[in-house]
Amino acid sequence: MTRRSRRCALSLTVAVLLASAPLVPGAGAAYADPRPATIEAWQQSSSARLVADGSLSDVLALSAVNVWAVGQQEIWDVWKNRGTIRHWNGSAWNEVGIRDSTGAGNLRSVAAAGPGEVWALGDGHDGLPYLAKGDAAGFDRVQVAGLWAGDWLGGIDVRGGKVVAVGSRDDNGLIVTGQGGSWTAQKIKEKGALYGVSAGFAVGDTGEAPLIMRQSAGGTWKAMPVPQIPGGYLRDVQVDNPKRALAVGGIFHGPDDVEPLVLSWNGKKWTRDKLPLLDARLYGVTGDGKGRNWIAGYDAARPAEGFLMSRSKDGYQVIRGGGALKGRDAVRLQAVAYLPGKGSVWAVGHVVDAADRYTDVVESFGPAAPTQS
Repeated sequence: MTRRSRRCALSLTVAVLLASAPLVPGAGAAYADPRPATIEAWQQSSSARLVADGSLSDVLALSAVNVWAVGQQEIWDVWKNRGTIRHWNGSAWNEVGIRDSTGAGNLRSVAAAGPGEVWALGDGHDGLPYLAKGDAAGFDRVQVAGLWAGDWLGGIDVRGGKVVAVGSRDDNGLIVTGQGGSWTAQKIKEKGALYGVSAGFAVGDTGEAPLIMRQSAGGTWKAMPVPQIPGGYLRDVQVDNPKRALAVGGIFHGPDDVEPLVLSWNGKKWTRDKLPLLDARLYGVTGDGKGRNWIAGYDAARPAEGFLMSRSKDGYQVIRGGGALKGRDAVRLQAVAYLPGKGSVWAVGHVVDAADRYTDVVESFGPAAPTQS
């Protein structure tokens, strides 16, 4: 079995449903908060109310009253499974329709140019990658010239009127760029696949080691030097600025043996971070734009608890929550978003019960409640 095939098998086991995070983590852009809060405690667990056996793959917060999430419903039914787009308006989650008769399969990434231009990415039921653009009134599928049946896209980013989606074609990475209705699909020379993209950085793996691509000022994508980590892969990336970024993933040692991996960028080189635990799966990363990051995932040692890891200049802190809630055999948080102005982080994914049924979940984390003396 190839490393790529093993990644797919592992991802299905944990219901990442990426054909792999990413994000990513992968994942939408960071939105800076002028007064970022210290997020150190679990607050509550809720749901976007997907149909049974549903999971959320990605989340993006434009503001505290404008949050987007994408995922899939009825994931185990080949005839009924379909992608879903959800919007939080400050008081409730609502499903936003896609005006397309072919229908979306699993939607795994969401990004936005602004409140009136949100993009969702995943699989189409016609065998092609699926891109849709819209707003709270509805989405329309965007036909992308140059995509082939069998192409796979894992992450999307939108900045300055340009859409960048990354994935794989055959055994190589794939980068799709769109601007003004014109699209290009570039099969890169590097083997492997890309899972997350943000601000000119794209992350994935070669099938044997981590892979990070960076776009130059001229638009060319080139592989960056990274630490030699056999079995390493990256699922999501958070970019604050050209001199500060964080990429998260793992090191594959075997089907039930995956070590967490975080690489940090200081403007000159990528460095592997020392982490406070060795058996967690890391899926998505977000930040406040000022050097604080939060990483969502799953800890097999304490599977019934929501798992988040924060990173600041003081190091890493593990935040757990919801362990006493009933019906939770496992909580897998696939993506995370920082809510500017609210001082909280929302992580999305799914809960698995004793009968192996899935329920989508939205876990909220924020400042610890003041203790009473």
